[in-house]
Amino acid sequence: MADRGVIDPVPEPVAKQGGGAGSFLAKATGVVILLVLAVLLALLGVQRYVADRLTPDPTTIASASLQGLREQNRLSAFAARYVAVVTSRQSQLGFSTEKTLIMPGSVRYEVDLGKLTERDVAWDAASKTLSVRLPAVEVDGPQVDLAATREYGSGGVLTTFTDAESRLDAANRRAGQAELLRQAREPTTMRLAKDATRRAVERSFALPLRAAGLDAKVQVRFADDPTTTDERWDVSRSLAEVLGNRQ
Repeated sequence: MADRGVIDPVPEPVAKQGGGAGSFLAKATGVVILLVLAVLLALLGVQRYVADRLTPDPTTIASASLQGLREQNRLSAFAARYVAVVTSRQSQLGFSTEKTLIMPGSVRYEVDLGKLTERDVAWDAASKTLSVRLPAVEVDGPQVDLAATREYGSGGVLTTFTDAESRLDAANRRAGQAELLRQAREPTTMRLAKDATRRAVERSFALPLRAAGLDAKVQVRFADDPTTTDERWDVSRSLAEVLGNRQ
């Protein structure tokens, strides 16, 4: 019989065997998840860095194209041939004489690419449009085809006893060259020359952009072209501004 004055000790609860293992697994799983997230973030950063480095930059490509054009100095994308027919007359001492000159000549239409600067090329990222402003087209010539030149005259006393013939020849040459230039500067011909030059310059900028995989549009205008109400030049950023901000 147990002694009533003695209290039996209460046994302590025994810890479950699986408790420590579960806590360890939970902590290990959390660490693994954090590591996976860190790896994913690192991969995302690397991907963005590589994309930024490998994605073609239209302003850089346009700048290289601009430099290539400027090295050409002058661009002649259009030429035309004209024929001037002029007649000069001389009267002296009651006699008169005249001579007619048929003068063929050719004219080249050129643009001074050396005048192009980075401020003349602008990139509009919103519309993916590269705008190029060219100097005005210049007429070079005329180059007279002397072999094909023909003269017709009435002769007479003045051409025999005076210098009327030489004066007629000089007057006809001046008038012939002026007539060739007049024909060369006709609005229709100037428009054809501008169109040919515009296409050549557009190709010079568009081909490198397309080769880099960029779907960009190139628009070329001339400094003497009339402006329109929907002109987007002011909202575009010139290469000088874009490249200057990177420095």
